[in-house]
Amino acid sequence: MNNKLSFSSYLAIGFMLFALFFGAGNLIFPAQLGQYSGTNIWPAAIGFLITGVGLPLLGILAMGYSGSRNLQELSSRVHPAYGVFFTALLYLTIGPFFAAPRTGTVAYEVGISPFFPEGTEQLGLLIFSAIFFAIALIFSLNPSKIVDNVGKILAPSLVVLLIVLLGAAVVNPMGEAGVPLDAYKDGAFVKGFLEGYNTMDALASLVFGIIVINAIRALGITDKGDILRATAKTGVIATGLLALIYVGIAYLGSTTTEALGLFDTGGPVLSGAASYYFGTFGSVMLAVLIILACLTTAIGLITANAEYFHTLLPRFSYKTLVVFFTVITFVFANFGLANIITYSVPVLMFLYPLAIVLMLLTFLSPLFNHSRMVYVATISVTFLISIIDGFKTLCSLLGIDYYGWLAPIVSFYEEYLPLYPQGLGWLVPFIVVTLVTGVLARFQKVTAAAEA
Repeated sequence: MNNKLSFSSYLAIGFMLFALFFGAGNLIFPAQLGQYSGTNIWPAAIGFLITGVGLPLLGILAMGYSGSRNLQELSSRVHPAYGVFFTALLYLTIGPFFAAPRTGTVAYEVGISPFFPEGTEQLGLLIFSAIFFAIALIFSLNPSKIVDNVGKILAPSLVVLLIVLLGAAVVNPMGEAGVPLDAYKDGAFVKGFLEGYNTMDALASLVFGIIVINAIRALGITDKGDILRATAKTGVIATGLLALIYVGIAYLGSTTTEALGLFDTGGPVLSGAASYYFGTFGSVMLAVLIILACLTTAIGLITANAEYFHTLLPRFSYKTLVVFFTVITFVFANFGLANIITYSVPVLMFLYPLAIVLMLLTFLSPLFNHSRMVYVATISVTFLISIIDGFKTLCSLLGIDYYGWLAPIVSFYEEYLPLYPQGLGWLVPFIVVTLVTGVLARFQKVTAAAEA
């Protein structure tokens, strides 16, 4: 059996993965980061790349290294019930609740909305999102063609369009980088690190990793080590492209403040830049770019959700679930981009630490003999911290006081947990609990062996 893929196969799967990752948030958040970080763009960009690129690559590698058939099997190392809970919540988050609706909304607001008369934006969103998700539905009903349809056609077109726009920005910048604002003044790295959460790519990597592994297996690679190496190579291709484009978009954003002004989101930054450099042609080019980027991600998210919930609820056919999730996504998209972003952030503050800890435990697992005790202890501690972070963030975004029961817990965490104000309060407890329970797990194995 041939255990090597051709270079063109690596490129095809790498472009497929890149296209699945690269969607709405990947365009608007780096642009916003560039505007607000100003002259502090590089520490902010490095922080963003760690969570926006490094963690997705870690997730892809974790799925390949674990040998698990899917995310539920991996997360069931904690407990079977937790495996279903975590996996279902993650799929819904990157699917019909937040990320998938955001693809259609961003595509409309950045690429299409400028062409609609003022006052008709909601009607325009309704019409556009109906067409957008109808196309996504057609592609999602034929998942066997995902490499050809997504990897070989849409992704290269997207890269070409991006290179044209970002190349113009590098050759002829609009202006100088502005003054760092808000949290970017003194904590650009940490702010950029947390902004990378918004792309949701680390969560998606635990889903897309299986698509990549299945594509590799379909090409005749069956050995676990060969699958892991192939997964790593295709993951590097995809995340390398992401990193280059993130840096380019962030740089573009940092040079636009003087010419375009400061915006609340990154969408107007991109549309303004396209218009600045290429006029009406630029606006049309951007509309195509946005639609391609968001459509590829929407297809991947709808497909992944339908496949997972079909295994969980086999009485519902795959095609029925594709239609169901597409309709739900369409409905949520029409609540608008601002609402989608607002209500996704608290969920991400809850889910991201749990996902990161699961990835890290996957690689550390051989050191503590795959002991369930370590998984349960570390996930439990992380859960207790991240769920409070979620509620705390929700209160802040809604501009309301902390709930009565929440205030003393937040005060306790702020006083005793290192890095808690930076949103990383789970990190030190994770390290401590992993070390303690890991030593106990190894000691238990030695004791059991001696008794035997």
